[in-house]
Amino acid sequence: MNDDYMKSSDPEVDHTHVNIKLLAVQTAGIFIVFSLALFLPAGTIAWLAGWVFVVLFFGFYLAVSLWLFRHNPGLLQERTHLWTSDQQGWDKVFFPLLQVFIFVWLIFISVDAVRFRWSPLPVWLQLAGAIALVCSFYLFFLTFRENTFLSPVVHIQEERGQKVISTGPYHYVRHPMYSAMGIFFLGTPLLLGSGYGVLIGLILVVAIAWRAVMEERMLREELSGYAAYITQVKYRLIPHVW
Repeated sequence: MNDDYMKSSDPEVDHTHVNIKLLAVQTAGIFIVFSLALFLPAGTIAWLAGWVFVVLFFGFYLAVSLWLFRHNPGLLQERTHLWTSDQQGWDKVFFPLLQVFIFVWLIFISVDAVRFRWSPLPVWLQLAGAIALVCSFYLFFLTFRENTFLSPVVHIQEERGQKVISTGPYHYVRHPMYSAMGIFFLGTPLLLGSGYGVLIGLILVVAIAWRAVMEERMLREELSGYAAYITQVKYRLIPHVW
């Protein structure tokens, strides 16, 4: 994820480096995978909460991609890199496993919420999940807007002149991207109506918290100024908590 603290200062926006074909393939792939993971195990497409999730998630995904294409194509291109040669060794294992786990988690939520209804949730909690999801998207956007080095994988982007910043959401927590992911991992099963899915979502929150700790070890050693930044912003994910 490389939640790495730099606001773009490039005066010119160059769209020529964005691999549109790769971006389109990845977008279509994510849409297909998410849709299959939700509706195929459910055994029906008549699932209102499932469609609400798909509309919210892909509406945001497309909107932020278009915004990045216009305002920060360098970050948009960086987001297409799901593996790099200089990626931290532990992250080469963790990141693919995280992706697989999320896929299996969505399948479980579908089976729980629709096919067997093991742990149904009341409508008001589903509405709360939708609100949480929208809040996570807003925090995602604030993070994207502030940080032009928001890579999906953990590595130092020396070729792009990576630097430490402490503005925007980084003024309050050191990993706002992970904070947004934590809200997403809880809001999604709430919206979809799976109580057991919320419990598994907590496991995902712990996983990204571990990744934040591991990433910071790298940043302290390899990113100039990061050790000083830690002394200024004391919380990783939740202000005044952790």
